[in-house]
Amino acid sequence: MRATTLLNRLLPLPKATIRDVEIVDDRVRVAVRPQRHRMRCPHCDYSTRHRYDTRDVDSSWRHLDLGGRVCVLTLRRRRLRCPEHGVLAEAVDFARPGSGFTRDFEDLVVWLATKTDKSTVSVFCRITWRTVGAMCTRVAAEKLSPDRFTNLVDIGVDEISWRRHHKYLTLISDHDTGTIVWGTEGKSAAALDEFFTDTLPDGAAEQVAAVSMDLGPAYRKSVRAHAPQATICFDPFHVVKLATAALDDVRRRQWQLARTLSDKQIAKTYKGARWALLKNPENLTVKQESTLDALKRHGGALVRAYELKEALRAVFAGDLDADQVHTMLGRWCSWAQRCRIPQFVKVGRTIREHRDGILAAVTRGLANGRHEGLNNKVRLIIRRAYGFHSAENALAMVMLTCGPVTLDLPYHMGTHPHS
Repeated sequence: MRATTLLNRLLPLPKATIRDVEIVDDRVRVAVRPQRHRMRCPHCDYSTRHRYDTRDVDSSWRHLDLGGRVCVLTLRRRRLRCPEHGVLAEAVDFARPGSGFTRDFEDLVVWLATKTDKSTVSVFCRITWRTVGAMCTRVAAEKLSPDRFTNLVDIGVDEISWRRHHKYLTLISDHDTGTIVWGTEGKSAAALDEFFTDTLPDGAAEQVAAVSMDLGPAYRKSVRAHAPQATICFDPFHVVKLATAALDDVRRRQWQLARTLSDKQIAKTYKGARWALLKNPENLTVKQESTLDALKRHGGALVRAYELKEALRAVFAGDLDADQVHTMLGRWCSWAQRCRIPQFVKVGRTIREHRDGILAAVTRGLANGRHEGLNNKVRLIIRRAYGFHSAENALAMVMLTCGPVTLDLPYHMGTHPHS
């Protein structure tokens, strides 16, 4: 059997035929020629039989390794004139526009990138991590369907940090499917405006019934402007988070006060008590339980702050209906206003101002718990994607991992796109 015949069976390239193969500089170079007579624009559906000129473009693409050697496909592409995009080289079916890699190679790399760390991907595939980011962007653009926006009813919006120095992504999740459907750089009202004005199809914003979010004003402003009929639900997780942050602030101030008074033993106790105070009681270790008991014996503002935090958590941890939550929240806010701890006085005031949205979340059973679970997964992905230098690439990795996307490995039985 001839080598070209064998490779045509081993490397099924759509609309292309292998005409020659050679090994050059320890690389397998496979020359292919197009089978179709019509030339297609790589950026639109325009096609033509008429060449622009006879100056072909020499192009090459990295393919899946062959026998442990790097395999490169080469092709002389014809040029055409597209009415919209001008003069350019024809598209090929086995590679995405603008890529120097075949679809099969990119699909393999992106699948690996969503499963393992960057060092493994880079070493195994012999490419740089920056190149992986560009592949993720191309694959995500192709795999994500615009239809994911047509039936959005209950959505969640939250921000997550993707790099240091206050660089954030705004992510939109669908409560019904439990997937992230959209994201962009930033965490302002303008970032969410982009979702409503530039992304959603006509009439989709009017179908949104409820939006869960944190207690910040930016996202609320955007929802009120573009989807006024939607019920704003303030996530109970973020309500409890306010009390948790206030408790930690009280602990820090008590620690600083003990240091000022040169009470080193008490200062050491306060400094090491952070997780004993912030974790749920049922999750404490033996050492943390001992630390918490010591703090309770000492008493003071820190213990009262801890009791306030736990009381607020209990309001949302139990199986209480909306009326019961309304009553309990009112009692808790009154307690917070009388506690003489400035941090919790402020929390009580904030909860009173946002009570309607908090109760709406309880009534609808619409909390950002699932979104927060996705955020934990996103944080893992972002740590794994450390080295991506653009929000676009990091966001593409997030969408491929947590979005409505199914990634297939090339040449797997029944999943290969050209089988």
